[in-house]
Amino acid sequence: MKKKSLLYGLIALVVIVVVALVGFNVFGPKKETGTKPSGGVLVVGCDAAFPPFEYLDEETGELLGFDLDLMRAIGAELGMEVEIKNVSWDGIIPGLLSGNYDVIASGMTITEERKEVVNFSDPYINAGLVIVTRAGDNRIKGPEDLAGKRLAVQINSTGDLAATEMMEKGIAIASIKRFNQATDPFLELKNGAADAVVMDLPVAGAQIKANPGQYQIVGEAFTTEEYGLALRKSDTELLAKINQALATLKANGTYDEIYRKYFGE
Repeated sequence: MKKKSLLYGLIALVVIVVVALVGFNVFGPKKETGTKPSGGVLVVGCDAAFPPFEYLDEETGELLGFDLDLMRAIGAELGMEVEIKNVSWDGIIPGLLSGNYDVIASGMTITEERKEVVNFSDPYINAGLVIVTRAGDNRIKGPEDLAGKRLAVQINSTGDLAATEMMEKGIAIASIKRFNQATDPFLELKNGAADAVVMDLPVAGAQIKANPGQYQIVGEAFTTEEYGLALRKSDTELLAKINQALATLKANGTYDEIYRKYFGE
């Protein structure tokens, strides 16, 4: 009986010590998931090689672009500081899922495949894919004319997916060259190493504007796409706050002001 009493006493002592340690937070603070408090830091991941949506100012080293100005405005609406991280496009979703940032704002098209692993905000811009060729090259008038041509795209982009689908549907594209940065396919085209680029219309327009006389868009956009901000599946409360902030910015004219800054009227 004495041994049992001693054992029970030791168990009781251990329980008291553990409770005390938890009370004094020795084991560290409890981790909160699925929310970001007002006044906190909203960490945003982007691939700053997708002008005019996100890009690095070579002179100042500042991260600029439509998406980033929009995220800063959302942060201001939520009373949160916005921290931007420049990351590789190829690993941008894994970085979000690993907790390296809270939101992806990087010209990301909402697709069914991506919706399986992330949640998207309400769409914030419409964009479609276009074909870009060198100025004066009239051999290509639509997707069907890409047969036998060398194509350049950004890797894992919707342009990349569209090119792959074209080949699956019987359009015998000669080759598809894939690049990490959205600007690189245009350099490949400019240098004569590709015959065409498939890219989002706003990005293509920005490249044509930045390189007068070099490129031309063939016909109209052949897809309709919507961009969204991507969040982890667990961050439902933060998603609701971001959607509300987006709606407010569109209602009060801030969104239109940012849009005009990068795309004109």
